[in-house]
Amino acid sequence: MKLLLQPYFRINGIFKIVYDLCEVKRLSILSIFLTNIALAQIPPGYYDNAQGLEGLALRQALHNIIDDHNVLSYNSLWGHMDETDAQPDGDVWDIYSYDPDETPAYEYNFFSDQCGTYSGEGDCYNREHSFPKSWFGDTPPMNSDLFHIYPTDGYVNGQRSNLPYGEVETVVWESTLGAANGIGENFGYNGPVFEPPAEYKGDLARTYFYMLTRYYDVCSTWQTPMMSNGDFVQWSVNTLIDWHLSDPVSSKEINRNNAVYLKQNNRNPFIDNPEWAELIWIADPVASVDDEGLSLKLTQNGSRFSVSGIQGFADFEVYDLLGRTLVKESVFNQQVLDLSACTGHLIIVLRMDNDVLSQRIFLQP
Repeated sequence: MKLLLQPYFRINGIFKIVYDLCEVKRLSILSIFLTNIALAQIPPGYYDNAQGLEGLALRQALHNIIDDHNVLSYNSLWGHMDETDAQPDGDVWDIYSYDPDETPAYEYNFFSDQCGTYSGEGDCYNREHSFPKSWFGDTPPMNSDLFHIYPTDGYVNGQRSNLPYGEVETVVWESTLGAANGIGENFGYNGPVFEPPAEYKGDLARTYFYMLTRYYDVCSTWQTPMMSNGDFVQWSVNTLIDWHLSDPVSSKEINRNNAVYLKQNNRNPFIDNPEWAELIWIADPVASVDDEGLSLKLTQNGSRFSVSGIQGFADFEVYDLLGRTLVKESVFNQQVLDLSACTGHLIIVLRMDNDVLSQRIFLQP
């Protein structure tokens, strides 16, 4: 856990001098690394072979681009995470416990707070396989791929175990920041799940898109409630796309993508180009959904959209292809919405309870 050190003047200032020199060294190393990050942008032409594709063809092209990365040893990850997962002050950026907008209940030092044993939250941090290693047999290169391994509180990680990600309906256990495990309600899947904090749901969805693309050639044998025959089952792709759209790419993700690229020499394409997730997993978006007598319909007439089939209220959202929210409002019963102020490629999402209708459109300027 983070210790707040105070300068010590007892012997003619010697201890303070040593402390200050350490801080200078730390800042120098950080400056060098930030310079490297600035140089770690997408190389020209990196994604050329993926342009203009969709569906399985796009997934295959992206696999070919990010395959055969520089494989790190699992033991070495302790020494890499201070460069890929650090808060602005240098402490551990724990996606299960840290909210940059709140005062943290606890913080970790990368080198002095590695687990060991733990008995509760705040004891130590460890290396979380967000895509549990039991699902793929704990084999390389998946078991040391930094794109899906995050530093997290050891106890919270233990509470997650190897549960699939999803929305918790009945909470069994909840962390300080609101991560929870329990019984889910996820597009027809009602099994046990782990729900991460809302701030990182999009991050983890894009991590999962990466995993099924980077390991497209071997993932058909993986065993998880979220997959079948090498692809997401419907409830999980609905959940992940929902998280992907609701929590767009952040500067944290962009910086982490660049940092991991420096180490592994590959990138997460769904951070660089968020729209590709929809092009692969919703290549032919539906215009209606029927569920036990409930029928939602979205009809387009130029820039005007008619929403029907709503029983009560629903949420209507419009995103651009970077995941930025352009429109977000509640609609009641049948309603006509004018989107003449929005132009270009857009993603429209209509949500009511557990029903989600998603459609990609293009509006002329």
